[in-house]
Amino acid sequence: MAWDHEAHDGEPDSSDSLRTFGAVVQALREHAGLSREDLAALVGYSKHTVASVELGRRMAYPDFIEGTEAATGNTGALKKAARYLSREPGLASWFRKWARFEREAISLDTYECRMVPGLLQTERYVQALFENRIPPLSDEQMAERLAARVERQKLLRERPNTSYSFIIDEAVLERRIGGTEVTRELLDHILDATNLRNVDLQIMPLRCTSHACLDGALQLLITPEGRHLAYSEGQQNGRLISDPKEVALLSQRYATLRSQALTPEESRGLLERMRGAL
Repeated sequence: MAWDHEAHDGEPDSSDSLRTFGAVVQALREHAGLSREDLAALVGYSKHTVASVELGRRMAYPDFIEGTEAATGNTGALKKAARYLSREPGLASWFRKWARFEREAISLDTYECRMVPGLLQTERYVQALFENRIPPLSDEQMAERLAARVERQKLLRERPNTSYSFIIDEAVLERRIGGTEVTRELLDHILDATNLRNVDLQIMPLRCTSHACLDGALQLLITPEGRHLAYSEGQQNGRLISDPKEVALLSQRYATLRSQALTPEESRGLLERMRGAL
């Protein structure tokens, strides 16, 4: 199953939408005469998860929403309220739900063939990407999106127990978006990130006879509950994928790509040579 979202303007702060949705869950639960423990048993989650959703601290999964709807009388209120959970300023509408799952993931795997992954970008690189945007962005839009990107990048250091794996095509780094100075700073930043114990980086060499991910970029994650999700993105759209068979296929491709890419040690050596050549 995949979720696609239309873009909206003037969107509320994400924490507001989560708290509002949580209040609806709590009101329906209490109206049905259920305790948090009762609802947890009915939807197959822990009472702590129910509490986190009600307090606006956690994104509700589709099966949680469907189960809570059934447990509280199938009013349709939750499904309608859930539509607004996709809203978050500064991020593409189709990426927002994935970004929320990303914040709680215990592992995140990313393959990129278009640009440096968002979690490894520098501010100047982000600005260069935005400056290449067609149609152009306004100053306000650029500032909003840059702030969202910078906030998201804190994950690498704020979640040291989360495992991050990145595979990047060598061509992405050779492209030098923004020019030499931006690229030099970017490579320094990426090399610094590879010093973190929870970050693993591999480069897919420019010349290779085998490539398991020719269909494009992808991301995979595992939630604290052990759920496996995937995300793929193209021009003006993105798909959050929860179908186990499709996620398993994408996971297999990523695992194969890891075996085809340079090792982390070889990748770091290549990055250092690229940095020295600038």
